[in-house]
Amino acid sequence: SSEVRNLEVRSAGDVAVLKDCIDFSLAKPRSKMEEKLERGGLPDCLDDDIPSIGHEIRAEAQIRFLKAKLHVMQEELDSVMCEYRKKADENQNLKSQLKGTKEENSSLQQTIGTQRSQTEKYKMLLQEANKKSKGLQQEVIVLQKVLQ
Repeated sequence: SSEVRNLEVRSAGDVAVLKDCIDFSLAKPRSKMEEKLERGGLPDCLDDDIPSIGHEIRAEAQIRFLKAKLHVMQEELDSVMCEYRKKADENQNLKSQLKGTKEENSSLQQTIGTQRSQTEKYKMLLQEANKKSKGLQQEVIVLQKVLQ
């Protein structure tokens, strides 16, 4: 578990660097349980998966088995906690990316609104210019007829 605690995961720039991925340990409860086992023998309630062949397996062997099982469970817990930390960091990164994307989307929506209003303004100016142009063309035609 000490190897897992000192694990450093390095990756691309947009992914978090994970250091000391384990904040929780079963070291204290484990040592208490080991002390209890050494002092008073086996606990009253044993799991069903502890092998027992009547009185053939001595208490010492069962204690070793329980210690080994506890060690495996500690390693599994460390692994799960490390994976949890990785997923939590990834989740945090995705949340910050989502926030950035939402801000960018809002900014782009404002830009689109501004451009639409400018487009409408220019369409109206174009229509006015076309009307004025037609009026001036008619005036030119009238003046040409007057000249002739």
